[in-house]
Amino acid sequence: MSGPLAHLKVIEMAGLGPCPLAGQLLADLGAEVILIDRQSGEADPTDINRRNKQSIALNLKTESGLKIAQQLITEADILIEGFRPGVMEKLGLGPEACHQQNPELIYGRMTGWGQTGPLAQSAGHDLNYLALTGALSAIGSQGEAPIPPLNLVADYGGGTMFLLLGVLSALYERSHSGKGQVIDAAMVDGVPAMMGLIHMLLARQQWSPERESNLLDGGAPFYRCYETADGKHLSVGPLEPHFFAGLLKKAGLPEDELATQYAYQQWPQKREQYQALFKTKTRDQWMAIFDKSDACVSPVLGFDEVESHSHNAARENFLRVDGIMQAAPAPRFDRTPAATPTAPLAAGANATELLSRLGYSEAEIETLKESDALS
Repeated sequence: MSGPLAHLKVIEMAGLGPCPLAGQLLADLGAEVILIDRQSGEADPTDINRRNKQSIALNLKTESGLKIAQQLITEADILIEGFRPGVMEKLGLGPEACHQQNPELIYGRMTGWGQTGPLAQSAGHDLNYLALTGALSAIGSQGEAPIPPLNLVADYGGGTMFLLLGVLSALYERSHSGKGQVIDAAMVDGVPAMMGLIHMLLARQQWSPERESNLLDGGAPFYRCYETADGKHLSVGPLEPHFFAGLLKKAGLPEDELATQYAYQQWPQKREQYQALFKTKTRDQWMAIFDKSDACVSPVLGFDEVESHSHNAARENFLRVDGIMQAAPAPRFDRTPAATPTAPLAAGANATELLSRLGYSEAEIETLKESDALS
C-alpha cells in the first residue's frame, strides 16, 4: 500500500452506514484495513466502500472464530465498529477485553445516538439522528416538511468524519502516552459540532426558524438554485457584495440591486424576479455567460454529467474501477500520494493469507475451513 497511512493496521467489523466509509477512506490513504465479515460471498464491484480492503469471514460464536478475531485485533492499531452499545461486549470483543491483549489499541465506536443516554439502545437512521440536532428542521422549502439531505449530513458528516477525527486524534495522542483509548463517536454529537455558524446566528437572533427565509437555507435570492429554460438548474451563491456585483453585471440585472442585497423583506419578490430571468436561457447558455467569472454560479450537474465536466476531468476527481464510477481518493498528498483504488474483494477472500500471517499451518487452515469457524 502507498499513502500517508501506510503501515497503519485497522480492523473493521463489517456493518452498514458510516463505519464502512471510514474504513474505505483509511484504506484509500494506505492503511491496511481488514474486514471481519459475517459470511463469505461473491465479489461485488459496485460495493465501493469495500475497495482496497482485505476480508476474512468468521463465525464469532465459535471458539476458533473468536480466537482468530482476537489475534487479528492484537496486531492492529485501530479497531472500528458500528454496532449498538453492548454488542461487541457480548461477542467477547469489547474494549476491556481487547485492551487486555492490546493496550495500545485505538477502539473507535460509531453509533447514531451514542454509547450512553436514553436512546442509546434504540434503532435509528441518518434522518432520525439529524432530526434530533435541530439541523433537519432548517432544511427544505417554506411551508413544507423538512427534506432529507441524502445521508450526507448525519451518517457521513457527523458520523464518518468524526469517527476518523477521533481515531486519528487518539493515534496521535498514543505517540506520546503509548496508550490506546475508546472513542465514542455519535452522529448526534458530530452534527451539532459542525453547526457553530448556525448557533452563532441563532445567538445573534439572525436566524429565523421558518425554512427558506435565511441567508443559507435558500431564503436569500443570491444563495439558492434556479431552474433554467431546459428544466435544468444553476446554483447561484455570490454572498459577498463584490461577487454579487459580478452576478448583476453578467445576468443583466440592475446595478441598484446591490444596495438592497441584504434587505431580507424584499427577498421573496427578488427570488421570483431572478427565477423569471434565469428561465429565459438554458443552463449551458447561462454557464457560457458566467464562465470564469467571480459571480459564484455553477451548473447543477446530474450524476451522469460529473465525469465529463472540465474541472472534474482536469482534476481526475472521478475514476472507474472495473467499470464502476467512483470518487478518487481524497484529500491529496504531494509526498505520499494515495494509490489508485483496487476493486472490492469478496467477503472472506483473504482468509488463507491472513491465517498464514497469524502463524497457522496449511493443515490447520484446512481444518478451520472444514469447521464452522470460517463462515
